[in-house]
Amino acid sequence: MTAYFVARVEWSDEGMHTRYVQEIAGMVEKYGGRYIVASRNPTSVEGEPGKGNLIVIEFPTRQNLMEWYDSTEYRPLRDLRSKGARTNALIADGA
Repeated sequence: MTAYFVARVEWSDEGMHTRYVQEIAGMVEKYGGRYIVASRNPTSVEGEPGKGNLIVIEFPTRQNLMEWYDSTEYRPLRDLRSKGARTNALIADGA
């Protein structure tokens, strides 16, 4: 079943954001993922608007998603994002 990584990421350090984007290129695809949404200006129509970029990445399965998320390749970028941004992320299964 398809799985999605959904995140709101509010970067406080633009240099770290640039580095993150450069280094993640190709990594998501290696695990079967593809970007569905990468928006700097999402529009809230209900509830609290939230801040930051909206990212949605689709993976063929939850296992593929978790292999990417827990990979030794991605771990340094997760740490970088934790230092340079405020993130709210979740994993959701497709319908």
